[in-house]
Amino acid sequence: MFLDNRQVAMDSVLEALADSLDYFQDNLDRLRPALRNALKPHYEERGAAMHELQQLVREHLDILPRDADVERDDYLWLWSRIKSFVGNDSAVLLGELLEQERVLMQALGTAFTHPLPEALEPPLERCWKNCRALIREINKLQQRQR
Repeated sequence: MFLDNRQVAMDSVLEALADSLDYFQDNLDRLRPALRNALKPHYEERGAAMHELQQLVREHLDILPRDADVERDDYLWLWSRIKSFVGNDSAVLLGELLEQERVLMQALGTAFTHPLPEALEPPLERCWKNCRALIREINKLQQRQR
């Protein structure tokens, strides 16, 4: 089955959301408790939004969302660990989390350029706001690291 452009765009959003959540979960142990506590509410909100979007996408666009890209996750995790040997582990991890947000913002921006069912608009806008809030939080935490 071929997907149309709006299905592809929404699939990319869902994949970026899943990758972001998966990467955060995989690296929880690397975060100091203060960083973990600051970021965790954002990711909990993201998880709820992702589940809502998955249901809406099934209902309105007839696609089944994919899980996070395991090979990409493994590569990012390994690359992040290697960089941590030569730098501050928390700083490296915050930079990687920020990169995940850039990917998600790009996917959301692309999705917003397509005519989507109205039911998808509110959760997508919440994802956008969550992403912006998380970027601000990560930037604030990075400033404290310096």
